[in-house]
Amino acid sequence: MAERTIKVEIKRQNGPDGKAAVENFEIAYRPNMNITSLLGEVACNPVTCEGKSTTPITYDSNCLEEICGSCAMLINGKARMACSALVDKLEQPIKLEPLSKFPVVRDLAVDRSVLFENLKAVKAWVPIDGTYDLGSGPRVLPQLQEERYPLSNCISCCCCMEVCPQFNESTNFVGAATIAQAYLFNEDPTGAVLKEERLRALAGDGGVQECGYAQNCIQACPKQLPLTKAISNVGRDVMVQKVKDFFTS
Repeated sequence: MAERTIKVEIKRQNGPDGKAAVENFEIAYRPNMNITSLLGEVACNPVTCEGKSTTPITYDSNCLEEICGSCAMLINGKARMACSALVDKLEQPIKLEPLSKFPVVRDLAVDRSVLFENLKAVKAWVPIDGTYDLGSGPRVLPQLQEERYPLSNCISCCCCMEVCPQFNESTNFVGAATIAQAYLFNEDPTGAVLKEERLRALAGDGGVQECGYAQNCIQACPKQLPLTKAISNVGRDVMVQKVKDFFTS
C-alpha cells in the first residue's frame, strides 16, 4: 500500500523585489498536522516534487497556539493562522501564499508594520507616566470588564485588513483592528484622557468613514472580535466629536 502523502503548493519570493514562483512539495502524512508543522517537514527535507533541492520556506511563527498572530497567511485562498489550520480539514493540494496586501519580505513572511503605524497614529495606548507611582487605577464594574474584554484579544494578525475591500492604497483606511483598539482605549477610564485626540485622528483621511461595512473582518477574525460593533460605535463618537469641535472652534 502506497504511503499517504500531503501535496502542497507554496508561492515563493526571494525578497521584496524578487520574482514570485510556485514550488510543489509532497510530504509524508501524519494525523493532526497543522500548516506550521507541515512547513517544518519541508524544512527538514527541502526537495520539490521534481526532485530539485531548494531552501526551507521563510515564514513567521512563534506561539503555535493562535495567540501571537504572526503566522497569518493565505491558505487555500483564505486569510488564516497557520498554527490553527489543520491539514486534515483542508483540500489538497494545499496552496500557501503570503498575505496579498502587505509587502513581501520573503516567501510567506510579510511586513505588517502598517498596522503598528496606524495604531500609533490614533494613539492606541493608555498614557502612563512611569516617573512616579500613580496608585491604583479607577475601579471598573465587572460587567464593563466583560463587555470590553473581547476587544483586548486582538492578536495583530492583520487578517481583518487582508479581507477588507476598503483597505488599500487608494483609501488609506486604517482597518478594523486599529479602530477596535482605539475604541477599547476610549472606553477605558484611564485611556479616555486621549479620547478626543483618537476620535479626531479617526475623522481624518483613512478614518472610520472609509469603512464600507462589508463585514468580511468579523468572518476572518480568528479571535471573533466584535469588530463591526466597535466600528459603529466609533463612527457615532466621531460624528459627536466633529459637532462639538464645530461649535467650539
